[in-house]
Amino acid sequence: MTAQDLQAYLTTHIPLTQAMQIQVLSIASDELILQAPLEPNKNPHHTVFGGSIATILTVAAWSLVHTRLESEQLKSTLVVRRSALEYERPIAGAFTARAYFAAPEQWEHFTQTFHQKGKAKLEVLAVLEYANQVCARFKGEFVALATH
Repeated sequence: MTAQDLQAYLTTHIPLTQAMQIQVLSIASDELILQAPLEPNKNPHHTVFGGSIATILTVAAWSLVHTRLESEQLKSTLVVRRSALEYERPIAGAFTARAYFAAPEQWEHFTQTFHQKGKAKLEVLAVLEYANQVCARFKGEFVALATH
């Protein structure tokens, strides 16, 4: 899946990403980066709204697993099972969300479990960055359920 493919998918299937003006910057097998501007995501203090932070980090983490599942042609429904978010500092401009696997070596176990049981779970981490600083941290557990 290319960045353009994911961009079209998000726009169509998660319309909030369009309202937030989220852009897909890059996709790799073990990392995915999204970006968004301040203006459609600002709060009354002219910093990024906490809900926008939670959304872009969740979308980045979900998209990383989604694109990897797609690349390996594993048909599934992917859902977030649980997540935690830590806000560290305010964000006053365009920001990026970088998602990556908590333990990349676990992907093989994840796919084996998926094939054997028709479902599997995986932990994904993400950081929100602004002005070369980490401003928020996300940890989420995602579950892939096999579809036919």
